Amino acid sequence: MKHPLLDELVARMRAARAAGDANQPSEEQLRLHRELAESCPAFVPNLMELARLLRLDDNPPSDSTSEAVEVELRQLLEQAVLASGRSAPALVELAYFLDIFHDSPPEAETLFEEGARKALGTLEEAWAGLISYWSSKRTRESLAKALQLGETAEKLFPESERIGHELRFARELAVADGILPPGWPHLR
Repeated sequence: MKHPLLDELVARMRAARAAGDANQPSEEQLRLHRELAESCPAFVPNLMELARLLRLDDNPPSDSTSEAVEVELRQLLEQAVLASGRSAPALVELAYFLDIFHDSPPEAETLFEEGARKALGTLEEAWAGLISYWSSKRTRESLAKALQLGETAEKLFPESERIGHELRFARELAVADGILPPGWPHLR
Protein backbone atom coordinates (compact mmCIF):
# COMPACT_ATOMS: atom_id res chain seq x y z
CA MET A 1 0.00 0.00 0.00
CA LYS A 2 1.36 3.39 -1.01
CA HIS A 3 1.63 5.99 1.73
CA PRO A 4 -0.35 9.17 0.95
CA LEU A 5 1.60 12.33 0.14
CA LEU A 6 1.61 15.15 2.65
CA ASP A 7 -0.42 17.39 0.32
CA GLU A 8 -3.08 14.70 0.14
CA LEU A 9 -3.18 14.34 3.93
CA VAL A 10 -3.55 18.09 4.41
CA ALA A 11 -6.28 18.26 1.74
CA ARG A 12 -8.18 15.44 3.41
CA MET A 13 -7.89 17.12 6.80
CA ARG A 14 -9.18 20.40 5.34
CA ALA A 15 -12.11 18.52 3.80
CA ALA A 16 -12.88 16.92 7.15
CA ARG A 17 -12.76 20.30 8.88
CA ALA A 18 -15.07 21.80 6.26
CA ALA A 19 -17.62 19.01 6.81
CA GLY A 20 -18.63 20.41 10.20
CA ASP A 21 -18.26 23.14 12.75
CA ALA A 22 -15.07 23.61 14.75
CA ASN A 23 -17.07 23.68 17.99
CA GLN A 24 -19.93 21.32 17.11
CA PRO A 25 -18.68 18.32 15.13
CA SER A 26 -20.92 16.64 12.59
CA GLU A 27 -21.07 12.89 12.02
CA GLU A 28 -19.60 13.44 8.53
CA GLN A 29 -16.74 15.45 9.96
CA LEU A 30 -15.95 12.77 12.54
CA ARG A 31 -16.20 10.05 9.87
CA LEU A 32 -13.73 11.84 7.59
CA HIS A 33 -11.26 12.44 10.41
CA ARG A 34 -11.53 8.79 11.49
CA GLU A 35 -10.91 7.59 7.94
CA LEU A 36 -7.86 9.80 7.71
CA ALA A 37 -6.59 8.51 11.06
CA GLU A 38 -7.06 4.95 9.84
CA SER A 39 -5.25 5.54 6.56
CA CYS A 40 -2.40 7.48 8.17
CA PRO A 41 -2.14 6.80 11.92
CA ALA A 42 1.04 8.89 12.21
CA PHE A 43 -0.51 12.14 10.95
CA VAL A 44 -0.49 13.86 14.34
CA PRO A 45 -2.46 17.01 13.40
CA ASN A 46 -5.44 14.86 12.43
CA LEU A 47 -5.16 12.70 15.55
CA MET A 48 -5.19 15.79 17.74
CA GLU A 49 -8.06 17.37 15.80
CA LEU A 50 -10.15 14.20 15.97
CA ALA A 51 -9.54 13.88 19.72
CA ARG A 52 -10.55 17.53 20.24
CA LEU A 53 -13.74 17.04 18.23
CA LEU A 54 -14.65 13.87 20.11
CA ARG A 55 -14.36 15.76 23.40
CA LEU A 56 -16.72 18.42 22.03
CA ASP A 57 -19.31 15.98 20.68
CA ASP A 58 -22.36 16.39 22.92
CA ASN A 59 -24.42 13.72 21.19
CA PRO A 60 -22.99 10.27 21.88
CA PRO A 61 -25.97 7.96 21.27
CA SER A 62 -25.65 5.80 24.42
CA ASP A 63 -23.56 5.15 27.51
CA SER A 64 -21.79 2.24 25.82
CA THR A 65 -20.94 4.53 22.90
CA SER A 66 -19.71 7.12 25.37
CA GLU A 67 -17.34 4.55 26.87
CA ALA A 68 -16.17 3.57 23.38
CA VAL A 69 -15.50 7.23 22.56
CA GLU A 70 -13.47 7.57 25.75
CA VAL A 71 -11.38 4.55 24.77
CA GLU A 72 -10.96 5.99 21.26
CA LEU A 73 -9.92 9.35 22.71
CA ARG A 74 -7.24 7.77 24.85
CA GLN A 75 -5.92 5.69 21.94
CA LEU A 76 -5.80 8.75 19.66
CA LEU A 77 -3.92 10.81 22.23
CA GLU A 78 -1.47 8.02 23.08
CA GLN A 79 -0.90 7.51 19.34
CA ALA A 80 -0.30 11.28 18.92
CA VAL A 81 2.25 11.22 21.75
CA LEU A 82 4.07 8.29 20.15
CA ALA A 83 3.90 9.57 16.55
CA SER A 84 5.01 13.07 17.52
CA GLY A 85 8.09 11.90 19.39
CA ARG A 86 6.45 12.98 22.67
CA SER A 87 5.82 16.56 21.57
CA ALA A 88 4.71 19.07 24.19
CA PRO A 89 1.21 19.64 22.71
CA ALA A 90 0.48 15.91 22.50
CA LEU A 91 1.77 15.27 26.03
CA VAL A 92 -0.33 18.10 27.45
CA GLU A 93 -3.49 16.92 25.66
CA LEU A 94 -3.03 13.38 26.99
CA ALA A 95 -2.38 14.78 30.48
CA TYR A 96 -5.62 16.81 30.39
CA PHE A 97 -7.52 13.75 29.21
CA LEU A 98 -6.13 11.57 32.00
CA ASP A 99 -6.72 14.23 34.62
CA ILE A 100 -10.30 15.01 33.58
CA PHE A 101 -11.67 11.71 32.26
CA HIS A 102 -9.66 9.15 34.19
CA ASP A 103 -8.97 10.99 37.43
CA SER A 104 -5.30 10.00 37.16
CA PRO A 105 -3.51 12.97 38.76
CA PRO A 106 -0.10 11.29 39.24
CA GLU A 107 0.12 10.13 35.62
CA ALA A 108 -1.28 13.46 34.39
CA GLU A 109 1.20 15.39 36.53
CA THR A 110 4.13 13.47 35.05
CA LEU A 111 2.90 14.19 31.51
CA PHE A 112 2.25 17.88 32.28
CA GLU A 113 5.80 18.17 33.66
CA GLU A 114 7.33 16.49 30.61
CA GLY A 115 5.24 18.68 28.30
CA ALA A 116 6.34 21.80 30.16
CA ARG A 117 10.02 20.81 29.94
CA LYS A 118 9.74 20.19 26.21
CA ALA A 119 7.86 23.45 25.65
CA LEU A 120 10.45 25.39 27.64
CA GLY A 121 13.25 23.79 25.64
CA THR A 122 11.55 24.89 22.42
CA LEU A 123 11.01 28.39 23.80
CA GLU A 124 14.67 28.63 24.82
CA GLU A 125 15.81 27.65 21.32
CA ALA A 126 13.31 29.99 19.63
CA TRP A 127 14.33 32.95 21.78
CA ALA A 128 18.04 32.28 21.23
CA GLY A 129 17.33 32.13 17.50
CA LEU A 130 15.43 35.44 17.56
CA ILE A 131 18.18 37.17 19.54
CA SER A 132 20.73 35.89 17.02
CA TYR A 133 18.56 36.87 14.04
CA TRP A 134 17.89 40.38 15.33
CA SER A 135 21.56 40.85 16.24
CA SER A 136 22.67 39.85 12.75
CA LYS A 137 20.35 42.45 11.20
CA ARG A 138 22.30 45.03 13.19
CA THR A 139 19.92 47.97 13.06
CA ARG A 140 19.06 50.12 16.07
CA GLU A 141 15.58 48.62 16.14
CA SER A 142 16.69 45.02 15.73
CA LEU A 143 19.43 45.32 18.35
CA ALA A 144 16.98 46.95 20.75
CA LYS A 145 14.61 44.01 20.21
CA ALA A 146 17.45 41.52 20.71
CA LEU A 147 18.50 43.21 23.96
CA GLN A 148 14.95 43.42 25.28
CA LEU A 149 14.17 39.79 24.53
CA GLY A 150 17.59 38.79 25.83
CA GLU A 151 16.89 40.40 29.21
CA THR A 152 13.64 38.45 29.52
CA ALA A 153 15.22 35.22 28.28
CA GLU A 154 18.13 35.57 30.68
CA LYS A 155 15.69 35.81 33.61
CA LEU A 156 13.71 32.75 32.53
CA PHE A 157 16.77 30.70 31.49
CA PRO A 158 19.63 31.93 33.73
CA GLU A 159 21.69 28.78 33.12
CA SER A 160 21.28 28.74 29.33
CA GLU A 161 24.64 28.90 27.60
CA ARG A 162 22.99 29.58 24.25
CA ILE A 163 20.91 32.51 25.53
CA GLY A 164 23.96 33.85 27.38
CA HIS A 165 26.13 33.61 24.26
CA GLU A 166 23.57 35.30 22.00
CA LEU A 167 22.86 38.06 24.52
CA ARG A 168 26.59 38.79 25.02
CA PHE A 169 26.98 39.06 21.24
CA ALA A 170 23.97 41.41 21.00
CA ARG A 171 25.40 43.57 23.79
CA GLU A 172 28.81 43.72 22.12
CA LEU A 173 27.20 44.86 18.86
CA ALA A 174 25.06 47.39 20.72
CA VAL A 175 28.19 48.83 22.40
CA ALA A 176 30.06 48.92 19.08
CA ASP A 177 27.12 50.74 17.45
CA GLY A 178 26.75 53.23 20.32
CA ILE A 179 23.40 51.89 21.52
CA LEU A 180 24.88 50.85 24.88
CA PRO A 181 27.65 52.71 26.70
CA PRO A 182 31.24 51.39 26.47
CA GLY A 183 32.03 48.70 29.04
CA TRP A 184 28.43 47.47 29.12
CA PRO A 185 29.21 43.80 28.48
CA HIS A 186 31.64 43.81 31.38
CA LEU A 187 28.99 45.15 33.77
CA ARG A 188 26.88 42.00 33.39
